[in-house]
Amino acid sequence: MKPSSLSFLCCRSPYEESNVVILGCPLDLTASFRPGYRFAPNAIREASWNLESYSPLWERDLEEEKICDLGDLELAGTVREALGQIEEAVRELIGDGKRPLLLGGEHLITLGAVKALKGRYVDLVVLQVDAHGDLREEYLGAELSHATVMRRVWEEVGADSLLQVGVRSWDRTEAQWAREAGTFLGEGPEVTLPAELKERPLYLTLDLDVLDPGICPGVGSPEPGGWNFKELMAFLSRLPADRLVGADVVELSPPFDPMGGSAMVAAKVARELLLQLCKKFDI
Repeated sequence: MKPSSLSFLCCRSPYEESNVVILGCPLDLTASFRPGYRFAPNAIREASWNLESYSPLWERDLEEEKICDLGDLELAGTVREALGQIEEAVRELIGDGKRPLLLGGEHLITLGAVKALKGRYVDLVVLQVDAHGDLREEYLGAELSHATVMRRVWEEVGADSLLQVGVRSWDRTEAQWAREAGTFLGEGPEVTLPAELKERPLYLTLDLDVLDPGICPGVGSPEPGGWNFKELMAFLSRLPADRLVGADVVELSPPFDPMGGSAMVAAKVARELLLQLCKKFDI
């Protein structure tokens, strides 16, 4: 595998030497409101070149880390085929000892990643940071959708291994299911994280619509009343980075923010997650 010609900032280490790998997953097949997710991975990369490689939050620099950007997957035309490609790619990465950061793409890409990781880490915990529950059994007649993805993830990992934070928009049946299953921790960034996160492999899926539309308007399903950027960073700083086996950043839709501010937000989030993934691994 070779680094992409358009890389995220300075992330151009040889694949063989890298610890963390960036992979674009431009899936854009089930959008129900504002499509454009297929443009997101490269919009994030382009925006990253206006960031510093140094993070004041972690006091660390991407230039000092071994990170490879593999570019984007060329996804097949059907949802199931595309998810199969994502699953296969992530399985190969973790088989090579890499920790993946996936750049979406719609939220459904998480399912492919979780399937691959669950095969490696049987006690995997999935932490969803999102404005929406995404727990519907089906949506618009489809079982595979951005609105059903966490229900499908739950079927892979079980209710005791799915945690949801930030959700402020539910279908009635979703809300009831989440209460009964105990997956929802709370809407605000100050929620108490269970102690088990320090003991089990953790996958983080971060839907950018958890942020308020005033901060990140270029998303597929904006939802008023969201977090601000500093709140998100404070939340991320409380995660046990040494248990993080992978992450994704999803649901950026660049056409709906032509000024590019949302892509900058996504790029900065990605920078911080990359540095978290580069922390000493304890699994």
